[in-house]
Amino acid sequence: MITRTSLGRATRKAFVPQCSKRPSDCRTLASAKANSYNYETGEINGIKYASRDLPGPTTQLAVVAKAGTRFQLYPGFAEGLEKFAFKSTTKRSSLRITREAELLGGELFAYHSRENLVVGAKFLREDLPYFTELLAEIISTTRYSRHELHEEVIRVIKLGQKSILGNTGDMCLNSAHAVAFHRGLGAPLHPTSSVPITQYLHEQDLANFSRAAYAKPNFAVVANGVSHDEMSKWVGEFFNDSPPAPPKDVPSIQSKPSRYYGGEERIAHDGGNNMILGFPGSGAYTGGHYKPEIAVLSSLLGGQSYIKWSPGFSLLARATRGQTQAHVSTRNISYSDAGLLTISMAGNARHIREASEAVVEILKAISGGDIAKDDIRKAIANAKFRTLEAGQNIGTGLELTGAGLVQSGKASQLDGIAEAIEGVTEDAVKKAAGSLLEGKATVSTVGDLFVLPFAEEIGLNV
Repeated sequence: MITRTSLGRATRKAFVPQCSKRPSDCRTLASAKANSYNYETGEINGIKYASRDLPGPTTQLAVVAKAGTRFQLYPGFAEGLEKFAFKSTTKRSSLRITREAELLGGELFAYHSRENLVVGAKFLREDLPYFTELLAEIISTTRYSRHELHEEVIRVIKLGQKSILGNTGDMCLNSAHAVAFHRGLGAPLHPTSSVPITQYLHEQDLANFSRAAYAKPNFAVVANGVSHDEMSKWVGEFFNDSPPAPPKDVPSIQSKPSRYYGGEERIAHDGGNNMILGFPGSGAYTGGHYKPEIAVLSSLLGGQSYIKWSPGFSLLARATRGQTQAHVSTRNISYSDAGLLTISMAGNARHIREASEAVVEILKAISGGDIAKDDIRKAIANAKFRTLEAGQNIGTGLELTGAGLVQSGKASQLDGIAEAIEGVTEDAVKKAAGSLLEGKATVSTVGDLFVLPFAEEIGLNV
């Protein structure tokens, strides 16, 4: 049976007493407060890292790279890089990686968002050295072989393309991003069925993209459930093979600053009805486009209830009580330099039409000051809770923190976000609602277009 001491080239060093002294070439960027959910951050050998020493027997570790669909060189590259995670490397076969992870009781995962690619693992706390070495190996020595690309990766991507055709919710959200941002953030999260994926995905091009994505300036290592000293020691030891900068013979990973456009798109579909009303939202806290009043406005509009046996305090929950066959929810989707405030509606086409008209009327009422102070207080409390809950969530916190370190050199710290939301005033919320109505909206509609309204029919400018 394979033992822990035989699993990795240098991993066996973990199981003998080690000096707890911090490496001399490691510098700490920020320290977390005692009993806080903030991350402690640092940098060693050009690699940014962050950790939270949460109590418990397990650890979650991830590499967060600037390689989401916004930054991909060609369609499908972010998806391809995600699917190649934990495939064969120059040191281990994919079968060996699978068997070793199973023997240690670990869990491996990889996913991508519009800005980030996340490759990570969950495991018992004492196995940190092995999984740190594994992730370092995955990002630096993966073999992008032709047979794995065509026999496994592309096959899985094509299956995903078919599933998107029947998911009207995802289709509507992709449409909203495309209308709002065009290129960059407007790229679909997954390749659509109309994308000739084999025309763009080639093993050598994908390997070159990985060399740029996994260069030291373009990724960060984040962990929950590990001490900062242990984190700095193993990151410094295992991540030295990553290039200090993207190779000159590889196109750089970059994207123009996001610009909001707005507009309207309508897609006929007989598989369901969805409608999204989008507006310029708040960017991430670590960027320069954070607007806490948008978080409060999102909670104030709401639509969904968080209290059992109650429709909820939010204005849309009360206004759409009669539209029982329409599900309404409000959400701010934040990115490094932009955000998209979305009011999503799904269900019966006639009820969606009525709910969309209520949305505009409520925005007018808020901007005009026709809103109870008690509702504002509830919205602030709810916005604070929802934001802190998301940041406290281990998976969400990993990506937010890693993205902040890569994009701006700052981790997403919960204390600062909470203070910003608590400082939102009633006037700021009114002003935010008014600006949404004055500017161009993003309206994406999928389903029965005979019933579902145009933007101008409900009073929105596009």
